[in-house]
Formats: sequence, structure tokens, C-alpha cells
Amino acid sequence: MNGTTPDQDRLLDEAIDLVIRYQNDPENPVSAEMIRAWRTRSPLHDQIWTRVSKVHGASGKILSEERRRERRQNLGLTRRNLVLGGFTATGAGLAAYAFGPQIVLQARADYRTAKGEKRRIELPDGSVATLGPESAIALNYRDERRTVDLLAGMSFFEVAGDPARPFSVLSDGLSATALGTAFDVSNDGGILTVSVDHGLVDVRLAAPVLGDGEKLGDGQWITFDPSSGGIDRGTRESGQVAAWRDNLVIAQKEAVSALVARIGRWVPGRVVIADPSIGRQRVSGVFDLNDPLRALEAAVHPAGGRVRRISSFVTVISPI
Repeated sequence: MNGTTPDQDRLLDEAIDLVIRYQNDPENPVSAEMIRAWRTRSPLHDQIWTRVSKVHGASGKILSEERRRERRQNLGLTRRNLVLGGFTATGAGLAAYAFGPQIVLQARADYRTAKGEKRRIELPDGSVATLGPESAIALNYRDERRTVDLLAGMSFFEVAGDPARPFSVLSDGLSATALGTAFDVSNDGGILTVSVDHGLVDVRLAAPVLGDGEKLGDGQWITFDPSSGGIDRGTRESGQVAAWRDNLVIAQKEAVSALVARIGRWVPGRVVIADPSIGRQRVSGVFDLNDPLRALEAAVHPAGGRVRRISSFVTVISPI
């Protein structure tokens, strides 16, 4: 247990990405303004920035150009040395932050995929799982039931019928159970979605908002946002379920944060939303994953966002 809440974890993510942006280009006034604006949002924002900046070697203050020159002269640092020094200071912490969760995921997963990779897996019971990029599953098969834990990402399941052994997919308090069907389960930045291609799937949540569960039939889908408790439902035409298998994302009034998480699995490095208000907005459309950066731009533009590739490791979505 790390003692942080999901909201604190999100703020830690945002603060770390602001540090990366600032130290990648310390002369850019936009970076300084983004940090200043972020810190003033709440006392918790400022507290987390102070923690992260200390750990990652940032100053914790937005320095004027004059103050920055004085500091360099006093320390005998050139601009190049300052930037390199910043990355040296962040190296160990950032490595633990970026790779620590991946190490845990690798230890738990039976099957996983990398960025941009899709993988078709034949399961021991004759079912087939197609994993999307940056996804992972763990199997727990027993005599009385078949359970798959979706640890990250998304997967489309073609279930071999076996009435004596229900087939269930679990992800962050969500359970989707089928006897013989094909359906898709995704976890996009914490937003959970089940979409049924054909057959019948019983969806249940650990949260009480869904009551006794809900049965989904052909083309039906349901999305649950644990952070707000919100539930959305709808239908899709045949062939549109798990369209990501054909390098398409089809969205119907979907949260931008979920879309960014999904499309981001095709984008190298991390994709960060600098302003959470962008992520809370909803958009619809069809996005071509053959050009993931353009798909990302198309997804965030209606919400007032723009995409900036900071480096090969970080892509930032900020207000236009």
C-alpha cells in the first residue's frame, strides 16, 4: 500500500509530467506558466508539486530569467549542464515511476502486449483472446469456472461454450460473465467498458450503482466511471465492437480521458493531459489508428485541446 488515493495518484502523475516538460525546455515560458497555473488550483496541487519537485531535483519555484542566470553563474552551470543535471536528478525517480508498475504487471500477467502490438491468444479451454496494445491478462481457470483478470488495456474474447464452467472477465471491480459469446472489455484510464458483439453477457459492479447487474445482448455496451459513479449505455452496429482490431476507434459521447488512454496505446511514450477539464469533456467520432498522432489530435480538438510532442517519451495535451 502506498497510502495515496486515486486522486492523489492522478495529481502525482500530472506533477511528474510537468517536471519532465520543464526540465526538457527550462527556457520555455509556457512550461513555467503551466506549472504556476497547476499549483494554484488547490492546496493539494501545491503540496504535491513541492513533494515531486524535491524528489526530482526541480527548484519548486518558477524563476525569472534574471534569477535563473544568477543561479547558473553562482553554481557554474551552463544551460546544457542545467538541463542534463535536471535529467540526472530525475533519472532514478522517473525510472522507478515509469518502470515500477510495468515490472509488477509483468510478474502478474500470463500474457501482455507492448505499445502498438496486438496479439491473438488461444486459451486453454478453446476460447480466444485478442489483446490490444499495452494490455495484459492473467488466467485463473478452475474446475467450476473460468476467470480472466484484465490487468491493463483491452481484450476481445471469443468464448468457447461450456455451461458447466462460466467464463468471467474481471477488471477493477467489474465482472462480465458469458456462457458462449464474443465481447470486448476495456479499462481506459480507469473507465471500464463492456461491449457485446453477439450473445449474452451479465455485467456486475462492486459499486452499488448497477444494482443486481445488467444483461447485455448483441451490439449493446455499457461504460462505468468509478471516479464519478457515472454509467453510460448504448448500442453499436454489427462489426463495430472492438473496432480497434481493425485500427479504428469508434466513440459515442465518450470521455476524452478514456479516448486519450485508448489511442495512447498506439503512441510511443506517455500521453499526458495537462488540463483535467479537457479529459472530462465528451466527444464522438471515428478515429484512424494508422496515424495515431492525428487520431489523438482529432479526438482532443473538439474539447479545446492540442497535442504537442515534447520528446520521444512524452506527448502533452494542453488547452489550445
